[in-house]
Amino acid sequence: MEYAAWPQVEGDLSSARRYAASFLDNLPVENDYMAIGRQDWIARWTQIGDHHCLLGDSNIKNGAVDEATEAWLCALTAFEVARRLVDEDDTRSEDLSSKVVMGIQRLKSSLVRQIEQVTIAPCDQIELLAYYLPAGDPDAPAPAIICISMENETGATLLGRLLPVVIGRGMSVLVISHDDIPHRSRSQSEALLSCCLDYLSVRPDVDAARIGVFGEGLSAALATDLAASDHSVAAAVCDGGLWNWVRTRAGISWITRGVDGAAQHDAISAQLTCPALVVAGGRGLVSLSEAIQLQADCIAAGGDLDLAVPRIIRSSGGEIENFVTSDDSIFGWLEHKLSSASGVSKIDQIITGTNP
Repeated sequence: MEYAAWPQVEGDLSSARRYAASFLDNLPVENDYMAIGRQDWIARWTQIGDHHCLLGDSNIKNGAVDEATEAWLCALTAFEVARRLVDEDDTRSEDLSSKVVMGIQRLKSSLVRQIEQVTIAPCDQIELLAYYLPAGDPDAPAPAIICISMENETGATLLGRLLPVVIGRGMSVLVISHDDIPHRSRSQSEALLSCCLDYLSVRPDVDAARIGVFGEGLSAALATDLAASDHSVAAAVCDGGLWNWVRTRAGISWITRGVDGAAQHDAISAQLTCPALVVAGGRGLVSLSEAIQLQADCIAAGGDLDLAVPRIIRSSGGEIENFVTSDDSIFGWLEHKLSSASGVSKIDQIITGTNP
């Protein structure tokens, strides 16, 4: 990949995200030589993010608030690309996380509706800290999404990644960290997430009939549990119950031996009364083959379940997801499903990157 192709830092978010998506799609399978190149890419994407921050700082000093906002959103996208390339135990990972937090702080000075840090009302003596981004007009109730980060990912990291995606879509987001949710029992985690749902439901800027939930990794199972236990959830990006089903099947295989798999899938999908999007393959916990079978069973039963297949680049350093195209597709799906309280016509399948 030629360095001459690196873009100029101009603060145009759509162009910055297109370039980031193209970079990730064309990332070559890694060998020893490319491992050296990866270090250069990390440094370069970090530098691009830093330059966008400086551009935003300059714009805000000149009173160009919209331009500053866009430049800082470009920076968050660049830092996320660099973060995806860094190994988890690399010291630069912590530095990039700090840059994301600083980027969020910068945006607090330019957004029309401020990013809030809120405390969800105590639930079983537990308080939950969260980030809340209002959609826009406080007098016009809008859809809202509860976003749960992957395990070992902070709420701030997820917020930094999602801000360039959700701003301008007319949806509020409540971002929480997976690690802040108790996992001693499903009922305890469901109760705490229900408190998040209650918090959004009583906000005057939220349409209580249009609240969705989004979870990644193990949090996809939490999103399924919430949607299955509380039918006020209007749309869910989740695992469709597959994680809990696999655990149950493994734990009591002597009971499920010989039971029709479609019947088990029907039992899972019957609990979900809202439209659901299952992200399969890649770093997620849901296998593509199981997700395809689950979708077929749900459609046969009259359910509304779609699939998203992220574009994954596999290398000796692990798997890297094209988060740009994945997030755009996922939140486009949520925007579509939450566009009315009663739901809208079904999208048969959203596929980003490859065909199943």
